[in-house]
Amino acid sequence: MDEALLRSLTPAVLGILVRRGADFAAAEDAVQDALVEAVRVWPEDPPRDPKGWLVTVAWRRFLDATRAETARRRREDLVDAEPEQGLAPDTDDTLQLYFLCAHPSLTPSSAVALTLRAVGGLTTRQIAQAYLVPEATMAQRISRAKKTVGDVRFDRPGDVATVLRVLYLVFNEGYSGDVDLAAEAIRLTRQLAAAIDHPEVAGLLALMLLHHARRASRTTAGGRLVPLAEQDRGRWDTALIAEGVAILQAALAQDRLGEFQAQAAIAALHADAPVAEETDWVQIVEWYDELLALTDSPVVRLNRAVAVGEADGPRAGLKALAELDETLPRYSAVAAYLHERAGDRRTAAKLYAEAAGKAANLAEREYLTRQAARLNN
Repeated sequence: MDEALLRSLTPAVLGILVRRGADFAAAEDAVQDALVEAVRVWPEDPPRDPKGWLVTVAWRRFLDATRAETARRRREDLVDAEPEQGLAPDTDDTLQLYFLCAHPSLTPSSAVALTLRAVGGLTTRQIAQAYLVPEATMAQRISRAKKTVGDVRFDRPGDVATVLRVLYLVFNEGYSGDVDLAAEAIRLTRQLAAAIDHPEVAGLLALMLLHHARRASRTTAGGRLVPLAEQDRGRWDTALIAEGVAILQAALAQDRLGEFQAQAAIAALHADAPVAEETDWVQIVEWYDELLALTDSPVVRLNRAVAVGEADGPRAGLKALAELDETLPRYSAVAAYLHERAGDRRTAAKLYAEAAGKAANLAEREYLTRQAARLNN
């Protein structure tokens, strides 16, 4: 079963159902039912036209649900509108769906959560991890968002800032998580950048390209995580780096700094260093200061502590770290790294082991476990 194919077809099928009159929440439920059916049927009887098959099954599931709640006449009208089996139109509604999910009736955080779940294909747990909230809290947020938009028309698209936030989180999940969505996020951001002249859209695209350029070097052939300082920079995609830097420079020239441009500037400084030892950490700290002024994010403060430790020494980094909440994701890993740099191997080993137990994915967990074992030997 090609799960990537199913995931790539989901937005188009969802868009077709919405255009045919299904409300968004019911359409999402119908598409999810069709995906489950595909997992059951396709291994033994693969369809000639996967998208057409999904549209037909999803629409029938939508009709089944509607029949249970509507009058006979309405039920018959919907049956008459059922699409015929066959080739579905080859259109891409994904970016449009991102804007429609960013509906003005939703708060930005709810719109992002709904889009990630319904269109982006992320699980509730993955979205909760991105937002640093419990899974139950995120499940309630998504449920409320579905109820809010259940009776509204999707004819008032949301704002660019919300869509950018969704694309950023989708890219991050594809880059560092279990679901490969990074290329899809880049594709959609390219579409958005081609459609509108917006410095933050350009900043996000530059950020994605600069991070994606390093992807081949982030893990070994066996799947082991390779930290930035140890990566083979000869494997970085120089064409993507050059494109990302050019896009970033054009965005910064508009003098409308935003958080994605600031993050891209940090990524560009990493990409500019031929070896890790030549990284301009002082300038990176300055960009983190700009980013903090824009976001005041605890995650940014955590990353800044690492940069301070590189620029001014591990003791300075630990001092910056002490101001943060110890429950932050990766706090223990950062503390372990800075303690090791400061020469406190025993504390570092303990913290690496603690961080391993909290790691979000297997590759990170194995890396942190190896670091703890190395210091305990």
